Amino acid sequence: MKARLIVYFCKNYTRLGLTKFVFSYLLYTAVLGVIAYFLPIAFPDVKLLVSRFWVMFGFLAGITFIGYVLAYIGIKSNPETGIMAIMGSIAVKMIFSMAFVLIYSVKSQEKGVVLVLNFFSLYLLFSFFEIYSLLRNLRHQNK
Repeated sequence: MKARLIVYFCKNYTRLGLTKFVFSYLLYTAVLGVIAYFLPIAFPDVKLLVSRFWVMFGFLAGITFIGYVLAYIGIKSNPETGIMAIMGSIAVKMIFSMAFVLIYSVKSQEKGVVLVLNFFSLYLLFSFFEIYSLLRNLRHQNK
């Protein structure tokens, strides 16, 4: 009885469908946003965020969501090419992110370590969550 319950749970609740992803992604984004909001309050003497941090945050949150949806659709339409769909969504995300940094650095007078740390920390945090979520789906298709 216990083994059947565990197998049922693993099959039905560890797979990350689109609605579960949206809920967990919004929660993850909210937690990151709250942390980013309170960082300048916790360290008022140090410049930790660029002036348009929330634009960067929104862009990376949006492009990560779009990348996940594209990869999810690719995995669902043809499971054999799931890895290619994941790699394609990561490549599209990277290209748009590099374009964003280029445009941001040209338009803004801010250059330096703060911009680089803000961008790459957000990029890596959002990418980690996206890849983790996609691999959870891919793992269940291989069984």
